[in-house]
Amino acid sequence: MSQDAKKPLGRILLQQRAVTQAQLDAALEEARATGVPLATKLTDSGTVSEVEALKALSEQSGVPGIDLNQVCIRLADLNILPREIAVRHKLLPVLVRDDRIFVAMAAPTEKKVIDELEFVTGKRVFPYIALAGPLQRVIAQAYEMSDRGEAYYVGPQCPPEVLRKAGLSIAPKAPEGAATHAAPAVPRPPAVPTNTGPRPAPATIEPRPAPAKPAASPPRPPPAARAPAPDPSVVVDDALNRMAAADELTDADFGNTGKEVSVVTDLPGDKPQAPKAGQRTVLIVDDEDEIRRLLRRVLESRGFRVREADRGNTALKLVKEEPPDVMILDAMLPEVHGFDIARRIKGSERYGKIPIVMVSAVYRGWRFAEDLKASYGVDTFIEKPFKIADVVSAVEKALEHKKESAEPAEKISAEAERHLAAGIAAYKAGDFEKAATHLREGTKIDPLAYRLHFHLGLLYGKQGQIFEAISELETALDINNKHFPALKNLAVLYQKAGFRNKAIETWERALHVAPDDATRQTIKEHLLGLL
Repeated sequence: MSQDAKKPLGRILLQQRAVTQAQLDAALEEARATGVPLATKLTDSGTVSEVEALKALSEQSGVPGIDLNQVCIRLADLNILPREIAVRHKLLPVLVRDDRIFVAMAAPTEKKVIDELEFVTGKRVFPYIALAGPLQRVIAQAYEMSDRGEAYYVGPQCPPEVLRKAGLSIAPKAPEGAATHAAPAVPRPPAVPTNTGPRPAPATIEPRPAPAKPAASPPRPPPAARAPAPDPSVVVDDALNRMAAADELTDADFGNTGKEVSVVTDLPGDKPQAPKAGQRTVLIVDDEDEIRRLLRRVLESRGFRVREADRGNTALKLVKEEPPDVMILDAMLPEVHGFDIARRIKGSERYGKIPIVMVSAVYRGWRFAEDLKASYGVDTFIEKPFKIADVVSAVEKALEHKKESAEPAEKISAEAERHLAAGIAAYKAGDFEKAATHLREGTKIDPLAYRLHFHLGLLYGKQGQIFEAISELETALDINNKHFPALKNLAVLYQKAGFRNKAIETWERALHVAPDDATRQTIKEHLLGLL
């Protein structure tokens, strides 16, 4: 049920009654003659508004549109992306958070560009489609303002509420098409793109304080899903908006801990033989078969026990099932990048002592990957093409200096489960802040325990923290990719965030693991509506 090809933009505009056939034919002829994209041609001529064009582009591309007239961009965020790359690929960071980047792009379906941006930054990228002409102009203006040392780029129609929440004073209205910038008061992050709608009341999304615990002693029922206030700069087609409004998160599976908190599914191949007495295990993670075979042969000849993974998700599952003594980790992997794997492992109590030898071709186009190793705890970085002797030497040296965990794995796992149980109890008692605290503490102890991430994702979703919820549910599915409640709720969240293609992809995954025929039929009807 996947989309095989993009629907022509002109057909979408006709269906939305934004243009007539005569207007479309004339614009297409001019666009072919000048090389200007159709949407830009129609907006520059005044035939359609930018919001109408963005709605059509959103439907065509499957990602939300972003109205650059209404954005407030913290210019310090541009430091994450050199200007020449922004100009070449027509992309602009509109907001950078600790673990993710929201990017305006002229071509948000270019997966290779997104993968490379995620790789060099170590952050999750959420792409938004923007009109090519305005985007190029804003890129030039924003980087010039940044070079002058200014703090913010403010679109000419940025709502006062967004300025106030960004900590900016409201400047006098500038001439149409000109950027404005105001003196910062107490700088805070600008608006976060989130749930969408046609010209809704402006607001920003920030982590919200949980409701206070009621004074009455009897526990109250879990909260109903609370939709976040939408960002005015984000535009999504009306059909997806209606579908997103109709579907809500369900917490029916919240509190279900029937299986062990650390369960892993879909491990590759047969269970390997247990290591011999004193034998060390090396996990090789690389998507190139030849490299894995070569390293396996050399390491086994030296007495090591070797396990292999060709993808990021498989590597996480193998670490969860049986933590290795050392990892040889490629940086650029399918599904989950090597730096993200290192971040999850090194930041935890249970796996933080595993030495990581990273081998990868240094990406010289944007930033040296070497610069990132200190941020992610990589013990050694070796550039491809490498000498086998260097890798073996790095493995042996890492094992010599490896520090064992002070606590046994069983005790650490039990502590993670205690936090899960406490988080569930607090949620049911109506203390959502305490519930979130326990669940977050549990993920720090064991970042590969999928039920902790699943429950935290549901809690964030119920509180309207859409992108935090998406991140947690995706992490849960990295470990257990057949968990139907996580897939269903993730699909709903993608709809609410305006990501049609990601919603379709997730509903298709949910279809294959649906618990019964009635649920499967409902999902099929849902997919038809999205398609």
